[in-house]
Amino acid sequence: MIKKNTLRIFFIFLPFLVFSQKTDFSSLLIPSSLKENANAVVRSHKTLINVLDTDDMVISVDRTITVLNKLGNRKVGAVIGYDDNSKINKLSARIYDAFGKEIKKITKSKFVDVSAVDGETLYSDSRLKYLDYTPTSYPYTVHLEYQKKTSSTGFLPNWSPIEGYLVSVEENTYQVNIQKGNARVKEKNFKGYDIEKSVDGNKIFYAVKNISAVKNEALSPSLEFYEPIALVALNNFKTDGVNGYYTNWNEFGLWMYNSLLKGRDLIDETTKTKILELVKGIDDPIEKAKIVYQFMQDKTRYISVQVGIGGIQPFPANEVDNLGYGDCKGLTNYTKALLDVVGVTSYYTHIEANSSEPVSLEKDFASLEQGNHVILNIPNKGNDIWLECTNQTIPFGFLGTFTDNRDVLVITPEGGVIKRTTSYKNEQNLQATDANIQLLENGSVKATLKRVSKGTQYNNIYYVEDYTKEELVKVYKSNVWDYNNNLEINNIDLKNDKENVVFTETLDISIANFATINENEYLFRVNIFNRSSFVPKRYRKRKLPLKITRGYNDEDQYTFKLPKGYTIDVLPPVKELITKFGAYKVSFKKIDDTTFTYHKSILIKEGVYPKEDYKLYRSFRRGIAKYENIRIAILKK
Repeated sequence: MIKKNTLRIFFIFLPFLVFSQKTDFSSLLIPSSLKENANAVVRSHKTLINVLDTDDMVISVDRTITVLNKLGNRKVGAVIGYDDNSKINKLSARIYDAFGKEIKKITKSKFVDVSAVDGETLYSDSRLKYLDYTPTSYPYTVHLEYQKKTSSTGFLPNWSPIEGYLVSVEENTYQVNIQKGNARVKEKNFKGYDIEKSVDGNKIFYAVKNISAVKNEALSPSLEFYEPIALVALNNFKTDGVNGYYTNWNEFGLWMYNSLLKGRDLIDETTKTKILELVKGIDDPIEKAKIVYQFMQDKTRYISVQVGIGGIQPFPANEVDNLGYGDCKGLTNYTKALLDVVGVTSYYTHIEANSSEPVSLEKDFASLEQGNHVILNIPNKGNDIWLECTNQTIPFGFLGTFTDNRDVLVITPEGGVIKRTTSYKNEQNLQATDANIQLLENGSVKATLKRVSKGTQYNNIYYVEDYTKEELVKVYKSNVWDYNNNLEINNIDLKNDKENVVFTETLDISIANFATINENEYLFRVNIFNRSSFVPKRYRKRKLPLKITRGYNDEDQYTFKLPKGYTIDVLPPVKELITKFGAYKVSFKKIDDTTFTYHKSILIKEGVYPKEDYKLYRSFRRGIAKYENIRIAILKK
């Protein structure tokens, strides 16, 4: 990951300004409309950024927040990041009770100072100071003030006044003072908010008041897709002593290529000889790339490294080659250098990575604040190939949900180019299950099952290839088929076809006491191995749009053999539901007196729909969930 993403969290939740006015900190003064649905209320959130030179910036912060309950503690925001290029000059906090009486004062020396990164990070100069306070009662108010001076001006905090779900904002103010003409701004999602603003050559100013808390709703877009935000970037800047200039993504790419990447692609002669020998006699560039990619995966491992120019410059390729590890930047640059050796063109690529929902770079606004990860692009006659270089088991050319379907910046010697990564759509995300099921006279089940997964459904399962048998059994019994009591896994065979990106599971399964038996009847649930019982939460007054982020397709085919002494009477009719969101179909077919088949298909389509459609989608899923429990009764002869 790229270091700036670590630093971003210190700005998003920290408000600001010069602080001399007298303030009443009593929580009794908060309007009732701002307390509704809120765990915390930002009373005043002010930012003042003075850009004094390309290598001199001062950020002043004044923040007051009232925490209404235990869930609001995480929103205090008293966390300040710094590194070798920045210094916290002033820092203090005061705690007030519900009536505005001061109960505690915390000076700079009392803030806890820790590394800003986790244990997987090998090198990092990022640190943070945070307030360690355990409240004795609610509500309470925290007033935070700090000033930070930095010589790196490449990462300018954006304005994002809404701090998350269930947080109200009484006042938020943001001001940047700059040298004339040295900044660009892009405003997003301002419609519907009463925002005061003033943007001229020397100053950028935004202010907003009285934003009520928003409740998170299931299957809605991420908050960033509809919250107001102003993206701000400097044209001329300096980061870790390196000057930079860009006004668009093309210029950004030129700067990055010439200042951060050029000359860092050298490979030792021993490795060159080895890699050339591996591709000897192969002319197809993609086949060469596959061999190089496998070589890289076998030789290296991922570990975060967050030092250097703003944490965005890769370690030289020969260092990664010698050490055998690197972060996303280092491993991507190393793979690119290896491909250069065998004559395959590839490009370092800047991307915003996020598994929950694809986030694209803004096509018309370039900034260092965007992008937190690096992957590799291989041009392929209009059908680009993308390589994730931090995963040592992922197939060649497969991205999965971490980096799929979004606009990214491909960095070429001629500059940056916006491209879109691979998209895995609806039917492509297939899970196909074929099972032969023997119903036993005592009500138990014996089955052999084959399940094939592709697309994002491959992404959801392929990693279990490295599990032990005990771990696999736990996955199937406690997660995949947790609704089947008495389930036992007798045999497991896994096949990971990386060439075609297909994962196949073959299992022998038994389930004791599955059916209910009485004097003349044998009753059992038909859908044994893929029950889809999800029903979205009900809302009386839905406020947010419906978003289905990823579509998928399930196809199930089961062949049932009846126990000795029983026969089929009547099979259920075809059940079919067709909507704008997808389709569901179940059908039965009698093969002979003791054999029948069950076929089920579910297709869910990705898309964004108006809030009024939520009830229709919920009804569709309720209809599916209800029929997923269908039971059949067979009779004794």
